[in-house]
Amino acid sequence: MCHVIVTCRSMLWTLLSIVVAFAELIAFMSADWLIGKAKTRGSVEPDEPGSGPSEPYHPTLGIYARCIRNPGVQHVPRETLCGPYAENFGEIASGFWQATAIFLAVGIFILCMVALVSVFTMCVQSIMKKSIFNVCGLLQGIAGLFLILGLILYPAGWGCQKAIAYCGHYASAYKPGDCSLGWAFYTAIGGTVLTFICAIFSAQAEIATSSDKVQEEIEEGKNLICLL
Repeated sequence: MCHVIVTCRSMLWTLLSIVVAFAELIAFMSADWLIGKAKTRGSVEPDEPGSGPSEPYHPTLGIYARCIRNPGVQHVPRETLCGPYAENFGEIASGFWQATAIFLAVGIFILCMVALVSVFTMCVQSIMKKSIFNVCGLLQGIAGLFLILGLILYPAGWGCQKAIAYCGHYASAYKPGDCSLGWAFYTAIGGTVLTFICAIFSAQAEIATSSDKVQEEIEEGKNLICLL
């Protein structure tokens, strides 16, 4: 029989696990890892007569995606276009970024699996006599290590030709040149920190769901157990 056990600590761990997985996934897919030096429309083609002053913008570059301003044609407004610059894995701008993509993809895959499993921990707390919370916490720790490796290798690729085109000739490994770091990079770092917090907090969720109070409720025949 399934006993649905809901505690504040287990629910918080579940919510954090889901948030971390989505945050890392969104950051990985974003083009806002590097924000390029400001450009104007006039740097692409001269403004049309009467079109007003040049409008500066910042192109952005991600691990495999980018956002640029299209040059536009007569009577067609210029707009920002975002999408992958690499049609396949081999076209990613740097070998370091390829390694980053692999490590982040593995880490995010593990986090997504844990987030999915965490939803069912309210009903199933163990599998093969192993605590799901402890197993998930271990997997989150492993995912965090993959994420750290990816984030360490990512700046090593700033010296590639693609990054130099966006950040100027002063860009090199671990030196972004004229670029600044975008929200996606900081989100990935924050998600990595939260991943380890989730790994630690999983132990607290396990303690909460296996407490004496929970066991007393189960022995009383209750199927829905909610504890603060």
